Amino acid sequence: MARALQLDGPRSLRLCDEPPARLAPRGIRVKALLSGVSHGTELSLYRGTSAFADRVFDRGLRAFVTPDTPAATYPATLGYELVGRVDETGPDVHELAPGDLVHIGAPHREEATLDLDVAATSTYPPVRLPEDAPLERWLFVSVGAVALVAAHDAQIKLGDHVAVVGLGAIGLLLVQMAKLAGAARVVAIDPVQSRRELALALGADEAIDPRAAPDGPGAALKRSVSRGVDVAVETSGATAGLQAAVSAPGLGGRVVTVGFYQGGAPELALGEEWHHNRLDMVSSMGAWGAPHRAYPAWDRVRVLESVVDLLATGAVRTDELPVRRFPFADAVDAYGWLDENPNEAVKVAFTYGGER
Repeated sequence: MARALQLDGPRSLRLCDEPPARLAPRGIRVKALLSGVSHGTELSLYRGTSAFADRVFDRGLRAFVTPDTPAATYPATLGYELVGRVDETGPDVHELAPGDLVHIGAPHREEATLDLDVAATSTYPPVRLPEDAPLERWLFVSVGAVALVAAHDAQIKLGDHVAVVGLGAIGLLLVQMAKLAGAARVVAIDPVQSRRELALALGADEAIDPRAAPDGPGAALKRSVSRGVDVAVETSGATAGLQAAVSAPGLGGRVVTVGFYQGGAPELALGEEWHHNRLDMVSSMGAWGAPHRAYPAWDRVRVLESVVDLLATGAVRTDELPVRRFPFADAVDAYGWLDENPNEAVKVAFTYGGER
């Protein structure tokens, strides 16, 4: 038996035992070492505030609809990425072998079993990881994929000025990717001082506290350099952050949204900069059946393998980013802590024993 995490209702979480799943001919069984918690999607599911609470996303229709027969919201699983070692493979598996270190898309659990052919078409297909890097570095593969797709959607050009709004893990990776893509100036915007300091250490040219800007951060950065940015990328998932991003570009600029927005948007004033500066707004989405805009040249495997290379070489740095670890046995308490302290760690991770 292996333990898994089950959400029975809003803020009602428990560990449960699961029998081992049958291993298919193209299957692998992975023993978990680390798994990362999403501050956005997972926390909204935990709180019961997700857009999926009473509606479903119809992929054929590409619309949120109220189903004729409401699907049960609970019980539900939490988690989307797991770093572990292959423990067993089916007879038709040749790409991976027992002992390989891998990153896979799976909920939080001590053991995960998946079919490689099915997983190849998922949001986070399995990728083999190098052995000669700190294990915690691989907690940033999934969010790194989100950041890389957003950087591509931003179409950053050599010499561009870029604003990154929201300095969680995705935003701090984007600060670095924007520089790698050729941005001449990167402005980081976040109300948390420690995160602004991290952004500056990772290459941002300026960091703005949106609370300290009486006319908003967009006006503040335009005053500092006499022009707006070419592109602003919003990663916080907060509509106040989206308004900050909308205020940052100059005439004809671009806004790229990464965050998962929920509920109303009282802070969003589309009649102001968005309208008057004739801005383009692009949703960056690499999941829910939405391929990369350059697919098939850029499929999900290529995205993930590119992120692994960036992390492995240190071209994108994560070792400075604070990770709050919790033993998997304390997962219930960990979500309670994250619910009350969402800004205290850039990344929250569960450990499963074994390697450090």
